[in-house]
Amino acid sequence: MLRTSSYTIYVDLPDNREEMLLVHGYTGAYDKVSRRVAHYLRSLEAKPAPMPLYGEWSPEPEGDDEVRPPAQETIAILKRRGYLTRWSSEEEETFFAKFVTRLHQRAAQRMPSYLFIPTYDCNLRCSYCFQDPLRTDAAFRHLLRPMEPEMVDRIFAAMPKIEARHHPRAGAERRDIGFFGGEPLLAAHRPIVETIMNRASQMGEAAFWAVTNGTELQAFRDLLGPGKIARLQITLDGPPREHDRRRIYADGSGSFERIVRGVTMAIERGTRVTIRVNVDHRNLADLPEVAEEIVARGWHRKTGFSAYTAPIQPFGEPLGSRRRMSSRQLDQAVTRMREHHPAMGVLGRPDEGIRNRARQIFAGGKELMPRFRPSFCGAHDRMYLFDPFGDVYACWEKTGDPGLRIARITPQGGVEFRPDAIRQWRDRTVAGNPVCRRCRYALYCGGGCAVLGLEVRGKLGSNYCDGFALRFRASIAEAYRDHVAGVPVVAGPEIVCDL
Repeated sequence: MLRTSSYTIYVDLPDNREEMLLVHGYTGAYDKVSRRVAHYLRSLEAKPAPMPLYGEWSPEPEGDDEVRPPAQETIAILKRRGYLTRWSSEEEETFFAKFVTRLHQRAAQRMPSYLFIPTYDCNLRCSYCFQDPLRTDAAFRHLLRPMEPEMVDRIFAAMPKIEARHHPRAGAERRDIGFFGGEPLLAAHRPIVETIMNRASQMGEAAFWAVTNGTELQAFRDLLGPGKIARLQITLDGPPREHDRRRIYADGSGSFERIVRGVTMAIERGTRVTIRVNVDHRNLADLPEVAEEIVARGWHRKTGFSAYTAPIQPFGEPLGSRRRMSSRQLDQAVTRMREHHPAMGVLGRPDEGIRNRARQIFAGGKELMPRFRPSFCGAHDRMYLFDPFGDVYACWEKTGDPGLRIARITPQGGVEFRPDAIRQWRDRTVAGNPVCRRCRYALYCGGGCAVLGLEVRGKLGSNYCDGFALRFRASIAEAYRDHVAGVPVVAGPEIVCDL
């Protein structure tokens, strides 16, 4: 007996009461159908969609009362595209879990992504920084020691052992080397950054990038550009007056002007720059001025430049706190602002990636697949962060605490892995969480951020939904509307981390 797949997603179309979009959660199918067909599928659902453990959620689109089966030819297409199945709910869930596991294994077999933390120190004292206690509490002062050349040698000696865990030939591929902190591009630490780049180049082809506050980029001028540090993510949190209230030096002075000079220089050097604007309710209204700053400086016309907005996640604040802004709230706010401020088009919205990929699918044909996410980010398959003391972490939001490290680099250049810690991070997929495993949106969401799940539920394996169902459906509907209207597809920002 046929039933509707548990992974069928229904998307209402704006100003269209006759048709809907269907999206399938693991076949990658996108199809426009009549509401009659959509309602027929709803009538064959074995059980209601599962609800999340926590987080924002939303009801599915409503259907009509009368059920009328479509033609047999249509039913055959619905079967071929995955919307109808003869599997039971349990059999389909089992298949889904195996499919997710295969996708995750394939991702984990790719070349690892490495990030070096030259220092936990930073020259700024941003009010929302999760690492702030490392620099303001004397008990952590010992962690501010910079990385030494001897540690760099140990780390590179250990890399082949790390790569052997992923794939026998992983070491033959280009290495992806990032810099994170603290602030990794402090002028005082330029020698160790250059040492890392030289050692990486000696081992083979390497691509370099950094997450930096951008205040001391002038000291790295000759290390920026294609073939060097080719990508930067830099934060601006408002126009000068607001940014200089939030991203300050230890003496309370602002950093805006130094950062924008560094951004301009990096762009001129050919580096791809992504501006991230961290947003909460206090600086939301300033976004048009940020966009106007970008336009006035001409950055948006430069190849490789992009900018995006992201909600600040105030750790320790309860869900529902006024300080918290959901991704959906920010997305809607930016959309409204674009109607009155044309310059806002240079600032990407939180769900821009979903929309852009859907637009590509609509424009490029049904053979183009979505970017499935068996897990949320690189912390769950192949990311390694090395700190100045030889501790190795999976996620940059949880660095500095030896209790959370996944490995340690030995004095001989070996690697002592912590199996329990590795499993805690690397086994987190949407197949491992019973809510995610039954969720039709799982492979588009990836289960949400583990760090936010840990904060809310106390477990890294917990999902973090953040209203994803509503966000996804709204994004797909908008993408289809723009496709019909002929709006050009534009490349999205190079987002380093969704958190």
